[in-house]
Amino acid sequence: MWSCMVYNETDDSVDLRLCQDFGLILSVFSLVYLIVCFPVGLCYNALLVVVNLSNKVTMTMPDVYFVNIAIAGLVLNLVAPVELLGPSFTRWPMWEYNNELYITLLILFNISSLVIMYSTTLLSLDYYIEWALPRTYMSSVYNTKHVCGFIWGGAILTSFSSLLFYVCNHVSTKIIECSKMQNKEAADAIMMFIGYVVPAVAVLYAFVLILRIRKESTPLDQDPGRLDPSIHRLLLASVCMQFLLWTPYYMTLLVHTIAGAPGTHSNKQHLTTYFFLRCLSELLAFCSSFAIPLMYRQMNKNFSHKLQRLLKRLHCGDQSCPHERSTVQQVVT
Repeated sequence: MWSCMVYNETDDSVDLRLCQDFGLILSVFSLVYLIVCFPVGLCYNALLVVVNLSNKVTMTMPDVYFVNIAIAGLVLNLVAPVELLGPSFTRWPMWEYNNELYITLLILFNISSLVIMYSTTLLSLDYYIEWALPRTYMSSVYNTKHVCGFIWGGAILTSFSSLLFYVCNHVSTKIIECSKMQNKEAADAIMMFIGYVVPAVAVLYAFVLILRIRKESTPLDQDPGRLDPSIHRLLLASVCMQFLLWTPYYMTLLVHTIAGAPGTHSNKQHLTTYFFLRCLSELLAFCSSFAIPLMYRQMNKNFSHKLQRLLKRLHCGDQSCPHERSTVQQVVT
């Protein structure tokens, strides 16, 4: 909870003013996000999902991964208002929530972060496979849909540790097995390793392979089955943006894992600074829910055509549009 209650009300020290300034800055940033970023992210994530699912015939492997990222972004959009208008992010909270709601928000946040990071990681690896072997079925749309399902299942299982941590906090400490799991630093270490270290190493490895194969000219370079070159720019931009926005959050997890949560015995200024940076890093992570769909909208050449096709289909209603038949025939051939 963002509060300056650790300071005396009559104390006019620098620490108290710093705490109040941090609270005001965080409240302003949260309000700006909710007014500007939240509606934009909600609309573009929903638009990305609807447009691609309504044009399943023309979907490619990157489209499936970006749809998966957009669905995770919608989950973040649901978590953001509850979290940002709560007591942790503003000095004037609209509501208070209990431990049950807090752990639910934490689990949904962790699931979304894992889905986003691993979708980005597997997109990089599948892009390399598609570039090296353009007509292989290893990175086909059919396989990618199943991979995305496994991503959600793995994210839910990984976030289950947070649920166990919450349950054990409400069970008697006489149970040895449960008392050993009352360690949030261990849960943060798991999230740090699985949610950031593994994807970062995999993305770096994929980029090394992609750079190596792009330097070599092969007869496959003229293969019409290869992905559009603009996908490479979109991949590079999305990976950089994801890690730029999520790295501060995982760095706070690393600090919490190594040093532990600062308690009342710590310096009050350090305590205030830590919680401010923790909240600010979560706010940056929420920003990924609107940054990625905007980049996809601007950098994907086929998205505007798919959107126009969807609008024409809605305009035609139940009648079959003449342009649909020709488009499907082109895709089949």
